[in-house]
Amino acid sequence: MTLDKVRKGQIIKITGIPDEVIRARAIRFGISEGSVVACREVVPAGPVVIVKNKQEIAIGRSLSRSIMVEPYQK
Repeated sequence: MTLDKVRKGQIIKITGIPDEVIRARAIRFGISEGSVVACREVVPAGPVVIVKNKQEIAIGRSLSRSIMVEPYQK
C-alpha cells in the first residue's frame, strides 16, 4: 500500500521509494527505505503527518502516493 492510505496511529515501515527524485525529497525529511514511522494524523485532502524520532513531518499527498509502506511487525 502507499503512505496516503495509512490510518492515524498506525506504525508502518517504508518499503519502497520509486525513483531518484522522490527518494531525494524523502531523504531530506529523514525518511528512507527501511525506516519505521508512526502516522500522527491524516488531514482530509491534505498532508499525511508522520513521526520519526520525535520529529513530526508533514508529507504532501502527491509525495505520499509515491511512497510504498507496509504495517510494521516487530
